[in-house]
Amino acid sequence: MYDDNYSEQKHVHEVQGSVEIADKDDPHSHRFATISGEAIPYGNDSHYHEVKCRTDFFKEHYHEFRTNTSVAIKIGEKHVHYLQTVTTEEDKHKHELIAVTFIEDPTYIG
Repeated sequence: MYDDNYSEQKHVHEVQGSVEIADKDDPHSHRFATISGEAIPYGNDSHYHEVKCRTDFFKEHYHEFRTNTSVAIKIGEKHVHYLQTVTTEEDKHKHELIAVTFIEDPTYIG
């Protein structure tokens, strides 16, 4: 359902990667790909995003994570965000992950 007070969509970022290898008895990793939530204002001139995702499956289990990115990191006229977190525990283990979002609106020239 849409918010009637909605005025303008704020930008989002693509995020994808792999979690770190975990579980010394059965070493493995998982992949993930998602889109961040819309920009959340922070301070006078920056913002961050919420990211939540479910990984792919490995031997009948997957993991989820939910975290906030860093504030915007300028790259020329555009920006990216850094994120670091730990997945949920499944099959008696967790995975750490570190990622950087894709650059803001990569196809827009202007």
